[in-house]
Amino acid sequence: MRTLRTALLTAAVAGLTVTALAQVPATAAPAPAPVQPKFLSAGQLPASLTPWTAGPVRQGVPAEGSVCTAGIAPATGTRHRDFRTELDTGARQTITVAATTARAEALAAELRGALETCLDRLKEQDPGLEGEAFYQGRVAIEEGAHVYSIDTSYPEVGSTDIGLYSVGRDGRAVTVVEWGQLGELDGAPLEGFKKTTRTAVAKLY
Repeated sequence: MRTLRTALLTAAVAGLTVTALAQVPATAAPAPAPVQPKFLSAGQLPASLTPWTAGPVRQGVPAEGSVCTAGIAPATGTRHRDFRTELDTGARQTITVAATTARAEALAAELRGALETCLDRLKEQDPGLEGEAFYQGRVAIEEGAHVYSIDTSYPEVGSTDIGLYSVGRDGRAVTVVEWGQLGELDGAPLEGFKKTTRTAVAKLY
């Protein structure tokens, strides 16, 4: 009889254990981290007389520079990377991941508008500045990219600067690529910059 009671008690405890386990909800697997868009590498910048050096990828918008597009991209969801050479040539890539595709589309349009009006705004701030700005065409990649050039000079001191800029989008990700050096548009690697722009947008996702 004692053996029977022991067996029944063991079975009852086992049954309670199974029931308790069945009532415990299964723990959901943690959601995978979202894939971050990839940045250009130093070797993917336009050819230069001295090698490019890539800085670290930093969170947020650049603290300085990017005079044409400053204040447009939000700090949240934005990262940037600076590049330099041993000569007076520098570049920067900024990537913003918007909350929705519609917001990314609106951001890209606003950035393009800022580049189209940049030279006029710079001249308003500095009446001694002269220059020319051109739309250099569309690059057919993902949702598209658009390239601009801004050539500025100070006749009083004889200095000239050329900047190349592009805005591209792939889904919710928007990237701005900037390139600049002393000199004029004739000496700028426009085709190389377009290739860099294509690579930058292709690498986003």
